[in-house]
Amino acid sequence: MSACGSSAPLFTSDGRPTQQIQCSATNAGDCEQRARTQCAQKGYDVLTRDVNGSVANLVIACRPN
Repeated sequence: MSACGSSAPLFTSDGRPTQQIQCSATNAGDCEQRARTQCAQKGYDVLTRDVNGSVANLVIACRPN
C-alpha cells in the first residue's frame, strides 16, 4: 500500500525555483519572516497557501534580482 501526496513544483513557469515554508497559521509574521530570510532582500511571491489547523504551508518563489 502506498500513500500519495502532492509536493511543491520544483520551478515556476518562468524558471524560478520554489521553496516550501511551514509556519504557524496563527502568526502571519512568522511566515513572512521565514520567506524574507529565504529570499534575502529580493522579495518573494506566494504561489500557494494551505492552512491545516495551526500550521500553514506556503510555496514561495523568490523574485529575480
